[in-house]
Amino acid sequence: MKRLVNILMLSCQKATELIEKEQYFGLSTLEKLRLRVHLTICDFCTRYKQQSRFLHDVLGHHSHDHATNVNESLKEKIINQIENL
Repeated sequence: MKRLVNILMLSCQKATELIEKEQYFGLSTLEKLRLRVHLTICDFCTRYKQQSRFLHDVLGHHSHDHATNVNESLKEKIINQIENL
């Protein structure tokens, strides 16, 4: 039983790494399970995942074209939304 707990439990550092990896590369079944278990008990990482997903969604469409310049009104909108989180 103790070995199973050690397999499923993640540190917050590892959980945040998996959150980022999930958005760009996807996770294995074991990684998904481990992350899900961690997020059920850790409010901080759950909040981090929400914020990370928000930034990814807002800025994601700009990553396809690295030459794209974000206009000033969009920058202000993003900053305001981040500050209000």
